[in-house]
Amino acid sequence: MGDNETPMLELVDVHKSFGDVDVLKGISASISKGELLTFVGPSGCGKTTLLRIIGGFTSITSGKIILDGEDIAALPPNMRDTKMVFQSYALFPHMNVRKNIGFGLKLQKMPQKKIDDRVDELLALVHMEGLGDRRIERISGGQQQRVALARSLALEPKVLLLDEPLSNLDANLRVVMRDEIRNIQERIGITTIFVTHDQYEAMSISDRILVLHDGVIQQIGSPSDIYETPENMFIAEFVGYVNFLEGKIESFDQDSGVFRVSTEYGDLSLNRGNEQNLEKGDDVFLVIRPETVTLFPSDAEDLPNMLTGKIRHSMYAGNLVKYTIRCGDREILIDQYNPKDSIKFRSGDTIKFTIPRTVHALPKKAEN
Repeated sequence: MGDNETPMLELVDVHKSFGDVDVLKGISASISKGELLTFVGPSGCGKTTLLRIIGGFTSITSGKIILDGEDIAALPPNMRDTKMVFQSYALFPHMNVRKNIGFGLKLQKMPQKKIDDRVDELLALVHMEGLGDRRIERISGGQQQRVALARSLALEPKVLLLDEPLSNLDANLRVVMRDEIRNIQERIGITTIFVTHDQYEAMSISDRILVLHDGVIQQIGSPSDIYETPENMFIAEFVGYVNFLEGKIESFDQDSGVFRVSTEYGDLSLNRGNEQNLEKGDDVFLVIRPETVTLFPSDAEDLPNMLTGKIRHSMYAGNLVKYTIRCGDREILIDQYNPKDSIKFRSGDTIKFTIPRTVHALPKKAEN
């Protein structure tokens, strides 16, 4: 979003309490026009409550919801230029596909010819041409999801709200529909907020991700920001598997931008990235993703950032082998992709492995 561009949606110090329980504790964020932002977090973190507050289905305790420059926090759902696709889809079983999609248009007393044209346009958008006369119980779960999406888009809202819309689908269909939602969202350029508990789903569909925990925003950023440079240990652990290695910063080289970290298993030289606030002497956790570690046989030539360990367990999964490495008193998980063209190690083998210089370091004080 450019400096002079007004956000499509702004959340300003949003609080929500149910009795004595504070569910949302001061949420502030901006969503750009045409952006797909995903709320993600564990059960009970407040993500669905926040979505329902934006849609007007849950009242706000305090704060502002500014849509295209207007505070809509006090407006009922039908007066907001937002539309929600519910987890259950909330389709009308007594109506066919066409009537479900055109329901909101009919309420607005739009001429029937315009309703028919708009419904035809939406059926084409969601790839359901020829199915308009089908009753809801005669179409699949994925098709019902498409109908719910088309119905929400019929009135051309400024913001589309998706409340875990894929949770009722099987795993393969989830992937297909996830890609379909993203393609439709990009084609029409609608600002969208997507809620999911599935971090992989969030990573694959989002322009940015908002991570919630205990009613507080932990981090907002692109999928790569969240995965590669998490701001605390909660985010690092929540989004994908991670190994943590404790260490202490021994030195910084200002010229090269390299800092040296001592660990109980050996010293490591790392590139300074987002660790600008770290200083010599700081205790840190190194965030090591399994796929970034490289394995070598025990007789390999020593390389920078190389440590020694022993294979404790391996699991072949087709496109990769998952190794559990014992390094001192710590276990490290390593993913080795394309195993057909790689050295295969067995349980009990002594090996060497390298830690990349791009590993992200977290101050130990940021563990929560």
